[in-house]
Amino acid sequence: MTNEDAEQLALDGLAPRKRRKRAPAVKTPAAEHPIAQVVLDIQATHLGQTFDYFVEEKYSAAAQPGVMVRVRFGGQRVNGIIWKRADTSATPESSIRYIERVVTDRVLVPESMRDDMTRIADAFGGTRANILRLAVPPRVAKVESQLRVGNRDAAGTAAGKQRLTAVDQEIYGQLQRQYGNINLLHDALQGRRFQSFVFDLLPGADHWRRCAAWMVAAALAQNKPAVLVLPTMREIADMTETLRSVGLKPFAPTGAANGVYDGDFAVLNAQMAPADRYRAYLAISCGQVRCVLGTRAAMYAPVEGNALFLILDDVCYQDADGMMPYANARGVLRLRAKSHNGVFVAMANARSAQSQWETDAAHVGDTQVSGFSTPIHALPAVTKEASPWIRWLNRDELARLADPTIGARVPHTAVRILSKALETGPVLLSIPQDGITEALSCSKCHRQVRCARCTGPLERLADGTIRCRWCGAATVQWSCPTCHNERMRVVRVGAAGTAMELARLFRGVPMVLSTPSQPRGVVSDIGFAPQLVIATPGAEPRVRGESPAQCEYRAVAILDAWTSLYASGIDADVDTLTGWMRAVSLCAPRTRGGQALLIGETDPVLARSLMLWNSPMLAQVEVEDRAQTALPPVFAAACVWGRRDAVGTMLKRIGALAGGDMATIDTIAGTMPSVLGPVPIPQPRTIDSRELEGTADRVKAVVRVPQGRRAELALRLRSASARHVASREPGELRFQMDPKERI
Repeated sequence: MTNEDAEQLALDGLAPRKRRKRAPAVKTPAAEHPIAQVVLDIQATHLGQTFDYFVEEKYSAAAQPGVMVRVRFGGQRVNGIIWKRADTSATPESSIRYIERVVTDRVLVPESMRDDMTRIADAFGGTRANILRLAVPPRVAKVESQLRVGNRDAAGTAAGKQRLTAVDQEIYGQLQRQYGNINLLHDALQGRRFQSFVFDLLPGADHWRRCAAWMVAAALAQNKPAVLVLPTMREIADMTETLRSVGLKPFAPTGAANGVYDGDFAVLNAQMAPADRYRAYLAISCGQVRCVLGTRAAMYAPVEGNALFLILDDVCYQDADGMMPYANARGVLRLRAKSHNGVFVAMANARSAQSQWETDAAHVGDTQVSGFSTPIHALPAVTKEASPWIRWLNRDELARLADPTIGARVPHTAVRILSKALETGPVLLSIPQDGITEALSCSKCHRQVRCARCTGPLERLADGTIRCRWCGAATVQWSCPTCHNERMRVVRVGAAGTAMELARLFRGVPMVLSTPSQPRGVVSDIGFAPQLVIATPGAEPRVRGESPAQCEYRAVAILDAWTSLYASGIDADVDTLTGWMRAVSLCAPRTRGGQALLIGETDPVLARSLMLWNSPMLAQVEVEDRAQTALPPVFAAACVWGRRDAVGTMLKRIGALAGGDMATIDTIAGTMPSVLGPVPIPQPRTIDSRELEGTADRVKAVVRVPQGRRAELALRLRSASARHVASREPGELRFQMDPKERI
């Protein structure tokens, strides 16, 4: 007997079972378009392209572009979205696997949304997988099985359109008497081509909501979807209340036993419960709900057609995503409006430098996320009537009034005005944000110390040396360009003890403190009664009364205006004016005795912009300053940060260092290097002790190019980042297009 015939002996019943080898199941590719190009849920930059998979004949009907599928990639199973179906593939057939199963029975990402995602990824240097992670909520299978949609939204019925048309005509008739160029926006909402607008709001506690509600009603009456991106959940709650008042219903259960949902508008934001967010997303993607409002997550709402895309306060920090590719909501909405032949509106009390730059047709050229915008500004007579009487109580004004308390935080003139206003209603005191910051100023004229090279703010290091926070240049033998003084002083700003200080000035007056850092947090509403409200910017309580005249403050005072002189951000003045205008807009107009006080020294342009309610005045100065220093929006910019050697390698690869085609830029002041920095930056706050070595020696650099080369810069940065990851080069490396801050 040979070795092949040998058999291991075993007791009866204990012999191992002989398993038959199963022949692999025969899979037949689909007869039509057998190749599926899939975007996988993998965030690595070098894996951002589509991957080809075969579609079985049994899945051919279900595996449509836009549905979620399960596939095998490498040694793991991952989810993905079918981007396209094709007949052929450049990949050899022997290397193409089959889709394992179709996960969803409906299209999650419509065709127009897939096109938008590609454009957004290219504009901000990311991948389509990056955008999918942010745009499509995590799937909740239970919602798909339970979701029952009701009839088409009420705005789509004949009666609903008639009601919306009436709202459109009523509010538009009022706005025609208040704003110039408002007819151009009305015509755009009626038309079918792309147009962009910059809308400067009048003061008023609920004026912005009425303007937004008018645009929503006008769009829905023309069967146009509407997407509204608002700064925080407080504005979403206010807008929800206004949309209800014009007859629109929120997307909610109808009360039927079978779980039917219906409504005219839906809220979409990242703070919602997973089931609620996924349900709202499905209702929007299938076209049942055509009006969407939310925080920045709503910028990816899957709407179809030439829609209205509106953003409120486009300078807010909340508008930038915190994950790769760090897309900005303003740029995303404008890009989508252009691709949909829709209408884009940037609405704010204070016009941003970006919006101001877009209103000048003489030099603005179209880019992916920017281009010409039509300005809409209120008529001067209407502005004067709608705004309160705004006074700037600086040293010169107090000296003219012979106030004996010049230099006090709240001078006697302000105490007298506020005390009189407290006799008839609430008074708001706006204070700087809680916390302590440090800045350098001239010891004689008190102007903030700026870098002579790039106009960035200077900081004092622990060893006593002075350097620029933007470009990192050291400063020696400094002298003030205004008064030629050679000494600096440190200014520390804080607002923790304001309430105790004011309690001694207004004895016996009820006080409400509304700040995120206080035990009560942000107070949402107060009643119309004599009381003193102290709030930080963005935390101002709404006044709730029985009539419009009882839904506003009798007076508003802005304390510590001098702190605006020492803010270090590039948008510091615009951010400051935005906060001031937001607070003053809650005050009663001068026709009802409303008064607003700006207390303290500040930039005269900033003060005049507030007193005249003319934010383009400040925005124009900002644009002129940035043209001289080659900063956005006149030039495009990107931040690159990470380990020093990795940042240096990326700058070399994109051609931003000496010898590269992006190493220099031409400005009105001459040719200068395109790179600012690199400057050291601290380690992340969430750093783990095991990662301290890997994040050591972190730096940040700013790359500037002409606006016409913005798209090229984004693609070069993406390519260099993909090479860094694919080659497994050590060190942290990230980048961001159009950053809010460059420090």
